[in-house]
Amino acid sequence: MKTIRWGMIGCGAVAEVKSGPALQKARRSELVAVMCRRAEKARDYAERHFVPRWYGDAQALISDPGVDAIYVATPPSSHKQYALMAAAAAKPVYVEKPMALNYAECREMLSACREAGVPLFVAYYRRALSRFLKIKELIDGGKIGEVRGVTILQTKPVRPDELDRSALLWRVQPEIAGGGWFVDQAAHQLDFLDFVLGPIRSVQGFAANQAGLYPAEDIVSGAFTFESGVQGVGLWCYTASAEVDRTEIVGSKGSIAFTTFDDAPVVVTSGDKVETHSINSPPHIQQPLIQTIVDELLGEGRCLSDGESAARTSWVMDQMLADYYHA
Repeated sequence: MKTIRWGMIGCGAVAEVKSGPALQKARRSELVAVMCRRAEKARDYAERHFVPRWYGDAQALISDPGVDAIYVATPPSSHKQYALMAAAAAKPVYVEKPMALNYAECREMLSACREAGVPLFVAYYRRALSRFLKIKELIDGGKIGEVRGVTILQTKPVRPDELDRSALLWRVQPEIAGGGWFVDQAAHQLDFLDFVLGPIRSVQGFAANQAGLYPAEDIVSGAFTFESGVQGVGLWCYTASAEVDRTEIVGSKGSIAFTTFDDAPVVVTSGDKVETHSINSPPHIQQPLIQTIVDELLGEGRCLSDGESAARTSWVMDQMLADYYHA
């Protein structure tokens, strides 16, 4: 009855509830060490979460013989560095999303892990959540017939903490995040569509900064076609008057509409019939995905969010942002 002993790099907000406790609560999984460049922050996290060891140096954590696998919970700008270090130590690695700053970095990470013979997983945890698995079940079961198209609309008002250019959030600094809120948020939506509808084969996008509050894009629109022939369109705006989160998948017999960032009911429409499915997320939202990772590492299952699928999502976002960053 082996247990996977995790070392976590990064002690920020995502590690407090979403992932850190999930590593502790998953079956046959332990969080045994944490690291932060600010050593006092690592010590504070370790003390509050009852983690045995803490470090101020990533290599020291990765080299710890009591650590079996590495979880990278830092911003995207350091994902590649830490993944390559984990691969060099022949240790499996689980990185936050998006997988890296861009698709090219994703390919480097995949190559390094492949050469080292270690698996690479990415935190697109909706692939393991009951609410989203229900959506996949409904589609795969023919509830809406043959899928024809998908639309995504996400709008959000400006946050007060985006108004101070001298203290910008890292999520709107492209050199740290790989883009802006689009990269942070749309990544989840696009990855889930990859999971449900298969890979996207072609994409075109338009990105701009309309409000001038920060260097990253604040609006993106795009059109894409899946390998299956399904077509999609999306609009993401982060300086709008109201918050909207809606994805609708349209089929030959009906449609499924759902939100990505809360637990609002999934709505299935077919003719004049409407049914809803209300399924809440677990308190530690990454736990179901982490359980599949642990199971795969122990040879007892398979995780459906790996580096290959995550790299496809980064490629799609790169295409939509190409003109903005590389014009």
